[in-house]
Amino acid sequence: MEDVLTEIVSSEDLKKFEKIYHDQLYENNVTPKAQFEYAWCLVRSRYNADIKKGIILLEELYRSHEEGQRDYLYYLSIGNARLKDYRTALRFISSFLSIEPGNQQVLSLETAVKKKMEKEGYKGMAITSGAVLAVGAIVGLVLAARK
Repeated sequence: MEDVLTEIVSSEDLKKFEKIYHDQLYENNVTPKAQFEYAWCLVRSRYNADIKKGIILLEELYRSHEEGQRDYLYYLSIGNARLKDYRTALRFISSFLSIEPGNQQVLSLETAVKKKMEKEGYKGMAITSGAVLAVGAIVGLVLAARK
């Protein structure tokens, strides 16, 4: 399941669905399908700005089209996890699971997000601990130099 959090959309797919979306936008007639496919590509981009744009498009769809809400929730959770906004990702996962509690794909995604959260948390703690030790060492050196 971690693949879905690291998968990068091909530039060909992104260009293809971007063109469809923008053509429809120009005609002022964007279908939910075109918006979803473009957002789906953006969420799998390597660039945070694209992911954020995809999230905005998916949120708009979620508010305005009840029919695909489960898909929108799924990709909203992926997009937020890719941005390392794990709490928001877990909220979307929880919303999805309230609709469909036994969905194995979403349960696997939840596990992957929690693992990433733990891993990032440990990294953050290690960096913070390292900084505290470095400051302590510097203070110790300054005190030793004063004597």
